[in-house]
Amino acid sequence: MDRATVHSLLVQLRDIIRDEREHAKALDIQAMMADIQRKEILTRALNGVTELHPDDQKVVQEIRHENRKNAYLFRATLNWIQESMEFFGRKTVPVTYSQSGLSQNNLINGRLLSGRI
Repeated sequence: MDRATVHSLLVQLRDIIRDEREHAKALDIQAMMADIQRKEILTRALNGVTELHPDDQKVVQEIRHENRKNAYLFRATLNWIQESMEFFGRKTVPVTYSQSGLSQNNLINGRLLSGRI
């Protein structure tokens, strides 16, 4: 593959990775999945490249940087979702009062999200 083609594919890959992040932030799943498919096609096309021109190293570094930004976004989002599910899955024990007016623990399973109405 000639240098111009490799450079063009690398620039396209960098731009698709940026688009993927923007679509993820906008929660546009269909566009994000299309980005992932295009990214896979470009990665397969670039698999055969064994040597890069020194000028293309800058683009490769940008690709790594953009990829890390995406990984950080996806990991942070996953952690947030896990923490939210953990919070809503915790057992809550409502405060009840005895006949004498003192608070007592109730043994009811009061999960915040129990799946029941």
